[in-house]
Amino acid sequence: TLMEIRAKCRRLKARHGLGLVIIDYLQLMQSAHRSENRQQEVSDISRDLKILARDLNLPVLCASQLNRGVEYRSDKRPLLADLRESGSIEQDSDLVMLLYRDEVYNRDSERRGEAELIIAKHRNGPTGSVNLAFMNQYTKFASFTKGSPR
Repeated sequence: TLMEIRAKCRRLKARHGLGLVIIDYLQLMQSAHRSENRQQEVSDISRDLKILARDLNLPVLCASQLNRGVEYRSDKRPLLADLRESGSIEQDSDLVMLLYRDEVYNRDSERRGEAELIIAKHRNGPTGSVNLAFMNQYTKFASFTKGSPR
């Protein structure tokens, strides 16, 4: 639960210093305020994570699932509206990054081994996309280097 995460983060910060909290992934968390409405519960969790980041003065990186809307569009690039179970994730976030790999949807893709990191929201800066190399055998993303195929 978020209460357990908050307590552990406070202890870690006090004892060892803490520079970053990573949540993998939001929809697996449970709110202390149990609700019949899962959207409301995810909204509460999102808001509480924002408060945690502010209280501890550190970034919270939170992975989230997308809804199935992307599957029904011709352009499969994810959008902010595709964040699953809550518009508050978009609202509470300072930065939202989405990943897109064309080869997942198009077997004959000319962009094999590439990924697009989409900066869909950036409260304090520009939005846009960055192309990355994707090393499938390691499930790893990397910057393109000079001379690497694009």
